Parts: sequence; C-alpha cells; structure tokens
Amino acid sequence: MVMRVLFVCVGNTCRSQMAEGWARHLGIDAASAGTHPGSNVAVNAVSVMAEKGIDISQQSPSQVDDFDHTTFDKVFSMGCGVQCPNIPLNGDWELDDPVGHDVEVYRKTRDAIEAHVRALIQ
Repeated sequence: MVMRVLFVCVGNTCRSQMAEGWARHLGIDAASAGTHPGSNVAVNAVSVMAEKGIDISQQSPSQVDDFDHTTFDKVFSMGCGVQCPNIPLNGDWELDDPVGHDVEVYRKTRDAIEAHVRALIQ
C-alpha cells in the first residue's frame, strides 16, 4: 500500500509544495495545504524543483480545512509555528520560509525537504 502524506505550512506556496513534489516524485501519494494559502506557487519554488526534474508548476495552494486529515497516514508541518488545532501532526520539520529570499535559499530549502521526504521511505 502506498503511503499517503499531507504537508502543511502557512501559505502553501513554497515548502509544502516542494514537499508534495518530492513525495510524488518518490512514489508517495501526497498533498499539501496551508492555514492561510497564497494565490499561487512561488516562481522560485517551481524553478528550483525543475532543476531536479520535478514539475510542480501545475500545483496550486489549498486550504488545510479542505482536506480530511484522517485519510492520510502522516501529516507534517513545514515550520513557522503552524497551528492546526484539529489536526494531529506527526512532526514539524522546522524549515525556515524562503519567501522573500534569493533562489539559493530556495535551493537549500528544497534539499532539506528532499532529505526529510527520503527519510519517510527508508
């Protein structure tokens, strides 16, 4: 059975979108959502994922309340003190939000997310 994972952050424009992209790339059934979702996925997030051959350009931010968390095997927060009072988290990856930073910060965030996602399948 394929693991189902939900990645949650505030804006659902960067970290959780990259996590969803990595997870799907590695064979995990994944989704991402935000507590206060933005309007679109950050251009830099799309760009740095494309560098790894992963296309997240068709993903879009979603509201965490639109998901039934009980249908997922695990739920992870990306960081920034995301509070999901109705959702029990399996962990907080404590990743700094790259919004407003240069592309190199996005690359570091992408690589940290890759390590976390790969750890889920080992």
